Amino acid sequence: MTEQSTTRSPSPSTHGYSLGRRRFIKGAAGAAGAGLILPAALAACGGDDDDSGSGSDGTTASEGTTAEGTTAEGTTAPAAGGGSFGASGDLSIGSNYSDELPQAGLAAAVAALPNPDVNPSINEVDHNTFQENITTYLQNPDDVIPWFAGFRMRFFADQGLLGDITDVWDAGLNDQLGEGFKVASTGNDGKQYFVPWSYYIWGVYYRPSVFEENGWTPPTNLDELISLSDDMAAAGITPFAFANDGNWPAMGTFDQLNFRLNGYQFHVDLMAGNESWEDERVKNVFTTWESLLPYHQENPNGREWQEAAAGVVDGTAGMMTIGTFIGSQFPDGDTSDLDFFVFPELNAEHGTGTVEAPIDGWLMAAEPGNEAAAKEMLYHFGTPTAQDAYLAEDPSVVAPSEDVTVEYSPLQQKVLEAVAAAPSVTQFLDRDTSPEFASNVAGPRFADFLSDPSQIDSILADMQAQAEVILA
Repeated sequence: MTEQSTTRSPSPSTHGYSLGRRRFIKGAAGAAGAGLILPAALAACGGDDDDSGSGSDGTTASEGTTAEGTTAEGTTAPAAGGGSFGASGDLSIGSNYSDELPQAGLAAAVAALPNPDVNPSINEVDHNTFQENITTYLQNPDDVIPWFAGFRMRFFADQGLLGDITDVWDAGLNDQLGEGFKVASTGNDGKQYFVPWSYYIWGVYYRPSVFEENGWTPPTNLDELISLSDDMAAAGITPFAFANDGNWPAMGTFDQLNFRLNGYQFHVDLMAGNESWEDERVKNVFTTWESLLPYHQENPNGREWQEAAAGVVDGTAGMMTIGTFIGSQFPDGDTSDLDFFVFPELNAEHGTGTVEAPIDGWLMAAEPGNEAAAKEMLYHFGTPTAQDAYLAEDPSVVAPSEDVTVEYSPLQQKVLEAVAAAPSVTQFLDRDTSPEFASNVAGPRFADFLSDPSQIDSILADMQAQAEVILA
C-alpha cells in the first residue's frame, strides 16, 4: 500500500482545543479535586496543512482584498472583531438538529443574531437522513450547512463544494476561538471552511443513581467491566444499550476498542490506510467486541440511538457507549443523574490516555444565495452569544468559545476536564478517515459483523481490499 500521511482528522500532536484562561482556571479547580492533570493545550486538533493562503484563483489574501476593505467578490469585509458583513435579506440554514433540545438550541442561537435585516429560515431534516445524503445535498445546499471538523470537512472543501470563510475568521474569530479550533477548521489549501460551535466526548454513560442503588462502581479494566455487566444482567438490567441505525454508532464502539487495545498511533494509522484491516491486532478488536456483544441489546442494526438511550433514561439498561449528546434524551435536558467514565483499560501498554471528542459546527455553500448573510451567521455561530443561546436549551455539549457565560453542569465540566487531561484525542471514525471508506465500507461491514460475527475473516478481507483502493 502506498505510504501516506497519518493525518486524517486534525493532527493530534500539533495544536489543542484552547480552553481559554477563564475556563482553564475553572477546569483546573474541578480537576484538582478529581486528581486530573490539565495541560495548557490539549493534544488534538492540529493539522499538517499547507498554509500558503493562496485562493482558489491563485491570488493571495492580500491580492483578493482592496484597500477599502472590499473583497474581490464585492462584499464588504468587516472590521476585525466586528463580524458585520453588511448583510440583509433571506438566508437559508440547513439543519440536522432534529431532536427536541438541539432543535430548540439552534432556533435560539439563530434568533440571537444581532442583525435584524437578515431573515433566516431553518430547513430541518432527520439527522441520519442528512448524513447519509450529504453528497447529494451539497449539489443544491442551503446557504449555511451543519457538519463536522476533520477529514470529512476537508474532503468536501477539496471538491470545491464549500465556500471559503477565511474572512469570517479574520473578522474576529481568530481572537475568540483557540488556535486548535482554527486548525480544525482549515482545509488542505490553508483556508478556513468551518466554524466550530460545540464538542463533546465519547465514553460510557450511566445514571449514578442506578449504580448507587446497586452498589456498582465504574470499571477500570476489562475484568471489572465484565463483572459489572454480569451483575447488571443478574439484576435484570441490560448492561449496554446499543443501536446502529445509520451505521455510525458502532463506529464509536470500534474506536474505543481499537485505541484501547492497540493504542492511538495504530488507530490513526489504520484510519489513514497505513495499517492493514487483516492485521491480527484488528482481528483482536473484533474478537473482544464479540465477547462483549452478549451484554448489549440484541439486533442493533435497525434501532435508532434515541431508542437505545431511552433504556438508560428509564433504568432498563445500565450503560451506553455514546457521546455526551445522550443528555438531550433526558427530560428537559436535566443531566443531574447522568455521568460517564472513559472506556476502561484493555491493554496496560496503552492505558486510557486516548479519548474521542468530535467537533460539530457550520459550513457555507460554495455558491450561497446570500453570501454576506451566510458569513454573518457563521461569524455569529462562533461567538459566545450564539453558543450561550444554544447551551441554554441543550446543555449536553461544551462550547469552543472561551467566553461563554453559561455555568457548566457537573457533567459538562467533567467533559472539559477529561478532554483536557487526555494525551491524545481523536475525532471519530467517520471524521478520521475518508468519507467514502467510512460510509461505504466501514459502516456496512461493521453492521455485517453485528449481524453475524462468525464472518469476521471475510469482512476484514473485504475491508482491506477496499481500503487499498480508497485510501491509496
